[in-house]
Amino acid sequence: MHRLAMTINRNQPETLPARPQALAWVDRAPFFQAGLAGYSDAAMRLIARRHGCPYCVTEAMLDTLLIAGGRGLKPAYLTDDDHPIAGQIIGSEPGEMAQAAKILLPFGFDVIDVNLACPVKKIRKRHRGGHLLSAPDTAVDILAAVRDAVGDAVPLTVKLRRAFDDTDEMAANFHRIFEAVIGLGYAGATVHSRTVRQKYNGPGHRPFFAELTARYRDAMADGFLVFGSGDVFTPRSIFDTVRDSGLSGVSVARGAIGDPWIFEHAHALMRGEPLTPPTIFQQRDVLAEHFELSVSLHGERAAGRMMRKFGIKFSRHHPHADVVKDAFCRVSTLDDWRAVLDRYYHEDGPGTPIGQVSPDETGTTETCEVV
Repeated sequence: MHRLAMTINRNQPETLPARPQALAWVDRAPFFQAGLAGYSDAAMRLIARRHGCPYCVTEAMLDTLLIAGGRGLKPAYLTDDDHPIAGQIIGSEPGEMAQAAKILLPFGFDVIDVNLACPVKKIRKRHRGGHLLSAPDTAVDILAAVRDAVGDAVPLTVKLRRAFDDTDEMAANFHRIFEAVIGLGYAGATVHSRTVRQKYNGPGHRPFFAELTARYRDAMADGFLVFGSGDVFTPRSIFDTVRDSGLSGVSVARGAIGDPWIFEHAHALMRGEPLTPPTIFQQRDVLAEHFELSVSLHGERAAGRMMRKFGIKFSRHHPHADVVKDAFCRVSTLDDWRAVLDRYYHEDGPGTPIGQVSPDETGTTETCEVV
């Protein structure tokens, strides 16, 4: 085992606990792609998988839209090569959340994930997502209802934030809910290092992860998985977070937008290999592949609108990032996309060195706006 991998696992038991098959990847690669509103559709997930991502979570699917059927079911359709995968649901009423979870089962999801993290404002004064952290009775009722509905069909996980805000009352609410997650037999939880009130502003409180794993070390020794989320933008930050906190792994959210190589480079670090930035031609090939996948999912017009924001993120790897970003801002059709590739990606050469690609931390929400 490489030195880095040994460092990551130094606090892990010599005999690993049994994992559900859908989550067995964690002992080989302690990272995965989070659900990202407006981004992590099947096209983004498949590109990530082709670069070493072992597991993905869908965008949050609203329970009432799934129940209504029709177009509301579109995000639930999967391809054979999009596994293992968690279908994430969000809502505010236990019965509807239970029904939504059951609806997802025939689609072939390997895991069902309950979203208690989204920080968007309450709609019609109903709690959902992260706002349920301020309503622990309802949150626990939802977790129990989903547990009863799914039974042993697939493992269950939950996405949370570390609290609704920084008050002692909300900290207590978090632990009440977290203990219910464990007691109800959920397989794991992903916890964002920001509060709901913080939304996506400012840095996360990273010391919380070590506090969390220390408090629930017995559950983790029995196989319960605790993942961290927030501020993971480089392959090395994945392992720094795991090493410093004792987490089972981390989810990569905004750090994966326009950078599927973060997963490839994470594997390289574990093998002790040097990190090589993607060349111009490697970037071009992924950009072309991603657009084609998006067109197959959404049609050319919708893909043109959606891929514009991906191109902007991908442009950070180009030596002339500002110029390429401006070109992608004007893309709306497949011909426009190809024209940018023909103009700026026609000659091979080194990409921007790893560590010099600055993450754009604005304008993106993790598993927030529902599809």
